[in-house]
Amino acid sequence: MTSPFPQAGGAEQGENRREAVVRLSGVHRHFGDTPAIDGVSLTVHKGEILGLIGRSGAGKSTLIRCLNGLERPDRGSIKIEGREITGLSEEQLQPLRRRIGMIFQHFNLLSAKTVEENVALPLKIEGWSTEKRLARAAELLDLVGLSGKARSYPSALSGGQKQRVGIARALAAGPALLLSDEATSALDPETTAAILELLKDINAKLGLTILLITHEMEVIRSIADRVAVIDAGRIVEEGPVWSVFANPRTAITQSLLSGIRPHLPQHVAARLVSEPVGEVVLGVDLSGPDAGVLLAGLSGALAGGFRLIHGGVEHIQQQSVARFFLGIPPASDGPARAVAYLERHGAKVEVLGHVPGHD
Repeated sequence: MTSPFPQAGGAEQGENRREAVVRLSGVHRHFGDTPAIDGVSLTVHKGEILGLIGRSGAGKSTLIRCLNGLERPDRGSIKIEGREITGLSEEQLQPLRRRIGMIFQHFNLLSAKTVEENVALPLKIEGWSTEKRLARAAELLDLVGLSGKARSYPSALSGGQKQRVGIARALAAGPALLLSDEATSALDPETTAAILELLKDINAKLGLTILLITHEMEVIRSIADRVAVIDAGRIVEEGPVWSVFANPRTAITQSLLSGIRPHLPQHVAARLVSEPVGEVVLGVDLSGPDAGVLLAGLSGALAGGFRLIHGGVEHIQQQSVARFFLGIPPASDGPARAVAYLERHGAKVEVLGHVPGHD
């Protein structure tokens, strides 16, 4: 049977970068009176890695199930490679599901089958010959770095190796879209980094579109091109990863970022007062080319100097993103001059309070 879905190809990635592989418009899904998905509109472009992040219960799992047809939305539109899927029958959904690969948190490997049999299983279901499916499994195991484990069983593998098998199996039928559902949350940090690097490599080599579902901002920072934040079934923030990290607009995004962004040290925060006594403490956020040289310029602008309490510059998607906490002597107009200088250079500045004893 010829698939009604166009075939993906890595060579076309450049010219088709903005082509939509997934397009959701006004999607709703309720369970009783509870809205699991509440008017979600979201586009995943061909060849990109989009990170969808939210806390447990935010609606991530329901959204995935709507994408692969396991849940039917109450209303709204879901298009995969340009085809509306919400009204398809179970039989009509089968070609769609072959276009979507899935990797899971707990691997979902069959313990009684070898690694190569696990990878080849989707192809066996599709009716491929033994010779062809084992050849395809060998090709994919080489891609994920497990060519020597073809005859091993899952029980003999580490967690990272099991996830590599899961990735190879998800790629078996040549999908247009790879859904990664918390695929690294059961792994240690070193293994997580290796798996994310593998996904980036696969994205680059195959031009594969990846929708990465996670609750970890560190994962988003490591691999995603764009991020969408979901909360209570709604997309509350969306944009390039560097931009969202530099200027998180919503409370939920700020909370999700709190574990990996610099904080005002506790011993300083404990001494902050609102009364205008002592050193003025500023929180400063800045992105772009000025981020790395901002403080040098500030030194020249302030006769009384300043104190760098905490912070630094990191590079996300080749963009400089800075977060600093500065102490400004209260004498004369130093604090006002500092704020004016920082804002003139595009910084977002917040006066956090005063620290007595630093005057």
